[in-house]
Amino acid sequence: MNGPLRVGNASGFYGDRFDAVRDMLTEGPLDVLTGDYLAELTMLILGRSRLKDPKRGYASTFLRQLEENLGLAHERGVKIVANAGGLNPAGLADAVRELADRTGVPVRVAHVEGDGRPLPDGCLTANTYLGGGGIAACLRAGADIVVTGRVTDAALVTGPAAAHFGWGPDAHDALAGAVVAGHVLECGTQATGGNYAFFGEHDVRRPGFPLAEIHEDGSSVITKHDGTGGVVDIGTVTAQLLYETGGARYAGPDVTARLDTVRLTQEGRDRVRISGVRGEAPPPTLKVGLNRLGGWRNEVVFVLTGLDIDAKSRLVRAQFEDALDRAGSKPAEVRWELARTDRADAGTEETASALLRLVVRDPDPEAVGRAVSGAAVELALGSYPGFHVTAPPGKGAPYGVFEAAYVPVGEVEHVAVLPDGTRESVPTAGPYREIREVAEPGLPEPLPAGPTRTVPLGHVAGARSGDKGGDANVGVWVRTEDAWRWLAHELTVARFQELLPETAGLTVVRHVLPRLRALNFVVHGLLGEGVAAQARFDPQAKAVGEWLRSRHVAVPVQLLDEPEVNA
Repeated sequence: MNGPLRVGNASGFYGDRFDAVRDMLTEGPLDVLTGDYLAELTMLILGRSRLKDPKRGYASTFLRQLEENLGLAHERGVKIVANAGGLNPAGLADAVRELADRTGVPVRVAHVEGDGRPLPDGCLTANTYLGGGGIAACLRAGADIVVTGRVTDAALVTGPAAAHFGWGPDAHDALAGAVVAGHVLECGTQATGGNYAFFGEHDVRRPGFPLAEIHEDGSSVITKHDGTGGVVDIGTVTAQLLYETGGARYAGPDVTARLDTVRLTQEGRDRVRISGVRGEAPPPTLKVGLNRLGGWRNEVVFVLTGLDIDAKSRLVRAQFEDALDRAGSKPAEVRWELARTDRADAGTEETASALLRLVVRDPDPEAVGRAVSGAAVELALGSYPGFHVTAPPGKGAPYGVFEAAYVPVGEVEHVAVLPDGTRESVPTAGPYREIREVAEPGLPEPLPAGPTRTVPLGHVAGARSGDKGGDANVGVWVRTEDAWRWLAHELTVARFQELLPETAGLTVVRHVLPRLRALNFVVHGLLGEGVAAQARFDPQAKAVGEWLRSRHVAVPVQLLDEPEVNA
């Protein structure tokens, strides 16, 4: 094929910038516009929506965006591929057809199904992560709009690329390149300066959404429309490559991409080339995401102001737990956390205050409802001086639990429902290859011993962190070879756990990615039962990387701009 395929992104999550679809269609040329609307938590939200109305279960925002932009996309010849179908891709496809008929826009609509699984006992949703084969089949059949349910995020790019270039399932290197490009695009503006460690170096007030120019060999250039905000450089692309990944083998239903083969090259302003990506046969199993209601939770945040913060905390805890004992309805789980946000001799009341957070959980809604809220309210005039809470206690709310399971590829029927209604079974991608960890790569020569200065790690390293079920990952990278020679030896698992004491009792695995000058740490169990369970202050581990960057370490002065020396 002549020229690259230009694939853009207009959504990184359900609730992303509404105007992004119009912006991406009007601010520059595109061939395909994708949208990622699904996440582990989103599937639970859609599951609860479907309980109220079986005709729903899809991301309604996508339909409203199409109401404003369907004609524009048709005029410009841009195909749209989105996983907004959620738990009901057929229902969303029907709604898009109704919209097209009502507006008189002659578009051909297709959808992909087969991800839904029989619900195990207690589960609200069960969905297999499909690859891009169904999307490719729909596009080859002439679809202008393809909606899917639970496909992998990267499938939104591998599907259009495979259809455009004619890749078969054995084109492992090309598919792997598209997977890497898709992973960079999937979270929208995180690739163009959003949530970026070195945000102060760029104007990221309104970053433009990213696009990839994908070539026939699977290489790509990550960029954005000219004149839009933000930045695309090796750092922003590296940060997104590390986001929510694990080891060097990045497995998916289309291909296993080798992240340790990725080469990034700055080709000019806001243009980063991804090349050299090697691919391997995908694993013989597919991931299944399971969401169930885990029980009920409630939360009260007590504000402790001024002097004697620890004593005030001890008093209210003792009073509250005594009240629960007297009521005979103590929840199954009671957790307290004191956040010392207060300062001595503070100039404002808020900065003189600390927050004491109480979280309770129980299978019975009554155990976390009135008994808890009543106990908190009844302390109002008989507890510590200055007693108040951030919000009136409520009656409690359900929380969810995410689990991952795996099923053999042959158990899943992946189906493309073409624009004319024909149902086409998507063949499996075999032969397959079991996933094994790669051998630990050699480390660079350490820097020679010399003077150091104690500074935050973030003075020399970037980081980005995220969640996968109950696990967290923290990717850390540096921008020079000398900094890499230092980081690779300094930030061991033991040092990581020392810097982040919350991880000390957990299993932490370090993965080394020399070509990216990066380390990726997977912290097993940090997030308990996943984001929907809200077991932790930061339930998706979004800021764990920034916490790590704030920790003080002894850095060689040759890596710092200001050589104030501690020998």
